Amino acid sequence: MRVFDELWKIYTTQNPQVQQIYNHFVKEGETVVNDHIAFRTFDDPRIDITILAQPFLKEGYVEKGYYVFEEKKLIASHYEVEDNPEAPRVFISQLETSKFSPFLQQTVKNWVDQIPEEDLKSHDLIFKGNPWNKPSFEVYNKLREESEYAAWVYVFGFCANHFTVSVNYLKKFPEVADVNAFLKSKGYLINDSGGEVKGTPSELLEQSSTMAGIIEIEFVEGKFTIPSTYYEFAKRYPDEKGKLYSGFIAKSADKIFESTHYYKQ
Repeated sequence: MRVFDELWKIYTTQNPQVQQIYNHFVKEGETVVNDHIAFRTFDDPRIDITILAQPFLKEGYVEKGYYVFEEKKLIASHYEVEDNPEAPRVFISQLETSKFSPFLQQTVKNWVDQIPEEDLKSHDLIFKGNPWNKPSFEVYNKLREESEYAAWVYVFGFCANHFTVSVNYLKKFPEVADVNAFLKSKGYLINDSGGEVKGTPSELLEQSSTMAGIIEIEFVEGKFTIPSTYYEFAKRYPDEKGKLYSGFIAKSADKIFESTHYYKQ
């Protein structure tokens, strides 16, 4: 599907280690199948979940799940193509800005106000990144005090936050723990918030992720290195009817979000 090919090009540019990891799997003879991709946004109606979902709705996607993250003050929806279980799922979340300080709310409003009207109406924001707002490192760090999520969107804007390898299709690495061990042997950092493997077979979904790659960003104050995007890994289990679980576990996703938390190499 063209939309995913284009998003992959942008994604691997922002985090070159993703392509390296993909290549490691291919060298092992694996077929890398994408389980899902994810996006982040704010709850401003000009750029909310319903807006970012538009390109996928045009491709036949429908909303299949709704999630609430009380601690991080987020909501999310996921989308699927009902007659094509092989199509990657799409997970879109948004920050509930009204639950944060006036500073964060005003920063978000100013940020959205900078987006040209023609881009807001184009319904292809998912490809745009953040070309309209040169970020301030001071503002980025102040946002981080309230929400790492808000700080990330403030810098990176609209792009795939992560792609996800379906562990169900891997032969040499049939368990999420096997994937983690393989990646650690190659020198990659695994997100260990809540444990390296999030979820259990009884919950029908296990997940893990790398920590976001560190890249250099041009801020108003100069160049600084910060976390960008990350790679996720998911194994799905069949329900009592023998059908693979297709949704998401909120408490696991809550920890996966922390893959973009600020850290230094």
